[in-house]
Amino acid sequence: MPHKPPETFDQPQGFLSLAKNVGIKDTTLDLTVIYSTVRARAAAMFTRNRFPGAPVIVGRKHIANGFVQALVINSKNANVAMGKQGIENAVETCRIVGAELGIDPYDVLPFSTGVIGRPLPMDKIRAGLHGIKNELQPDNLKLAAEAIMTTDMYPKYISVQIGKATIAGIAKGAGMIEPNMATMLVYLMTDAELPKTAMRPMLKRVVDRTFNSMSIDTDTSTSDTVVLMANGLAGNVRLPQFEKGLLEVCEFLTREIARNGEGVTKLITVDVRGAKSPMQAKKVAKLVANSPLVKTAVYGCDPNWGRVIMAVGKSFDPSIDPAKTTIRFGDTSVFKKGLPVDCDLEALRKYLSQPEVSIGVELGIGKAAARVWGCDLTEGYVKENAYYTT
Repeated sequence: MPHKPPETFDQPQGFLSLAKNVGIKDTTLDLTVIYSTVRARAAAMFTRNRFPGAPVIVGRKHIANGFVQALVINSKNANVAMGKQGIENAVETCRIVGAELGIDPYDVLPFSTGVIGRPLPMDKIRAGLHGIKNELQPDNLKLAAEAIMTTDMYPKYISVQIGKATIAGIAKGAGMIEPNMATMLVYLMTDAELPKTAMRPMLKRVVDRTFNSMSIDTDTSTSDTVVLMANGLAGNVRLPQFEKGLLEVCEFLTREIARNGEGVTKLITVDVRGAKSPMQAKKVAKLVANSPLVKTAVYGCDPNWGRVIMAVGKSFDPSIDPAKTTIRFGDTSVFKKGLPVDCDLEALRKYLSQPEVSIGVELGIGKAAARVWGCDLTEGYVKENAYYTT
């Protein structure tokens, strides 16, 4: 589906990176290292899946002191469900990066993405990490965004300016995606000076409004992580202004991940208004966005609003009243306060054929609202995942 990369991509001071092929994939980029020339304050959110990957286990421990200086990411292999060996491989990877860059290995976070249940090819990773200090380059994050891809169709990256500071973000993710903390692999870098105590609460607020409000296929990955690094080289910023910029970066990446889901042809935005609470609004929006029947109807340009009211109704929430509920496709009401609305079906089909589709739900029982991003469900998704490891 249509994708327009950012016209400019400014990168924050003091961040160097490399991207290379070390033989995990046949020829495409499969390893990246992102390095801050000074130790950076950091915050992260990790998957809540009960089978977390070894990099998640090690990463939680390493970031506990609130500092990070380097990230190392390999693609095609997730290093998940590999027991003690998986942990040892993640720790060794950090140790190698630390030795190569002359930094504490506890200031290195490891990441792996790809197939579950296969050992990391450590011989290739060891060889690929040798001499990395001389390979690090400024203004190289676009290639890093490419190197972390698995089934992604294109790299995802964006930056915004906040006074003298820059926020840059890169992300990967196309499948096994419904986060309830962060999502996929997302790296946020800034040269702003941020108070340590402010970072994680700010990150959580932004993540809840963006990555936690998106779903491709209802599946929460074993490796999902989002990291924010702030090295302070650009000095202080106004925190409300910075949070607004961080929200802009994360919302863009959220939309791009949903737009680039496996087999996706359409981005779906679900807006729920008139709810009793933000939690209720978000739950209803997720039910609509995750419904296979709603997703396939959008794919087929079928204005079957009955599937939307089904999805809203399966919240089993007794406060939701059909007589107060209105459903819209775009700006067109199709169901209003308990009754169908006579609509131009051909116009609705034409609307649903667009690359971006909006579904609105007005519950009429309160003032809370929520927005969730999703996508359609196609034959391409089935084909991609039916033969993923073969």
